[in-house]
Parts: sequence; C-alpha cells; structure tokens
Amino acid sequence: MSVLLKNIPIMSQIKLVVFDMAGTTVKDKNEVQNCFLEAAAQTGLKAEAEQVNSMMGWSKKLVFQTLWQTQIGLKNPDYATKVETSFVKFKEILEHHYKTQPVSPTDGCLEIFSWLRSQNIKIALTTGFYREVTNIILNRLGWDKGLNSDYLGGENTIIQASITPTEIYHNEGRPAPYMIQKAMYKLEIKDPKNVIKIGDTPSDLGAGINANCFRVFGVTNGSHTETQLAEYSNDGLLKSISELKDKIANL
Repeated sequence: MSVLLKNIPIMSQIKLVVFDMAGTTVKDKNEVQNCFLEAAAQTGLKAEAEQVNSMMGWSKKLVFQTLWQTQIGLKNPDYATKVETSFVKFKEILEHHYKTQPVSPTDGCLEIFSWLRSQNIKIALTTGFYREVTNIILNRLGWDKGLNSDYLGGENTIIQASITPTEIYHNEGRPAPYMIQKAMYKLEIKDPKNVIKIGDTPSDLGAGINANCFRVFGVTNGSHTETQLAEYSNDGLLKSISELKDKIANL
C-alpha cells in the first residue's frame, strides 16, 4: 500500500488554484495604477507611481488610508473625510474605466482555465478590487455566467469562486490569508496543501504564504518585475500564466 501511495503524482493532490485578477488573469497595463494617480491628483493627495505600485494588490481603500496617513497623519481631523473623498473619486474613475475600456484575459489565461477544469481542479479568483468593480470585470469577460448569489459556480462554469475584500471582515485584503481561506471554505477544501496561489504582486505572494498554500507562484509580466518579486518568499516566478500548466503537471 505504501509503495502505491508513493507512486501517486503530487499533482493529484491539487484541488484548487487561487488566481489574482488584474495583472494575472486580466490584462492591466498600469490602468489601475493610473486610476489611483488620477483620483489622488483630483483630491489633493500626493502620490507617486512607484509608491502606488508597491501597494498594488492591497484592498483599494487601504491604499488611500496609507497615503493620507503619510501626508497628514491619522490624528488630523480631516483624515477620514479625505480618505473617503479620494476613495469615492477612485471608484468613480475605476468603474468608468472598466465599463468603457476594453477588458480582456491575459495571454494563456483561458487555456489554463480550460486545462484546470479538465483536471478537476477548481478555480477561484481573489482580488484587491471591491465587489462592485469585480462584478463589472467578471461580466465584461463573461466569467460570471452560472455563478450564484454567493459568486460560486460548478463544474461547468468558467470559474468556481470569486472572493473580494468586500466579503471579508473589515474589508481586509491581502497579504492576509482570509480570501484564500474563504474560497477554500466555500469550495469545501479543508487542507491548504491542496491549494496553489498565483499572482503578480508581493501581496499575492504574501497571502499564499500566510495561507500555507502548497505552492505560491508569481507572474512577472504584471505589475511587478522578476527582480521585484524575487525579494519575497515564493515557490517559483513565471514569465507568464501560460507556464502554470507545466509547473503543476511536473509537481
């Protein structure tokens, strides 16, 4: 019995892959960063591109909280109002962008999705986006077809779960593990060693590590370069999402 078990491929233990959205499964040529910078400029907030990029993957409101804290401090009586003003403006700009501009999957994404489903491996999407803009993107791509009111699907849907910070207590996003853990709970997967996490930001990698996922991969054709992501714990850096199939097949 023990000999037979040793011959079972590790790949067979993979039950779920948790993907990031913008920059990983959804093409992003700095559009999200530009929306941040535009909202900041329109609301009197100082923000540099490199500074914003370092926070990509975070809950979007947390980015504005951090930037305003740096600029005026938490104790400033206008802090909360300024955060809310910038965040509301950002949502307006971001939602308009995704409603009016082309939205497309990254190269190789749909092929990877199809292959995972053929292997009975479930697909979950996590993101730093709040629920409303996530729904716009899912709808534009057609990835929401068949999802129920809890944003869960089945074996015939393109994805099996969509989780955002909106569904997490206090809207806590990455690098906390909670979105991955919620996806596991919703999809009835108990062991994080049955899960792979992949994304293009340090916060994606951190979430996978914090969730104790079996493998945590980064993609280097998104918001961060290979050099930038190499500074963080990971199990491999991929030039594109297309390489994920071989990574899983060769486990």
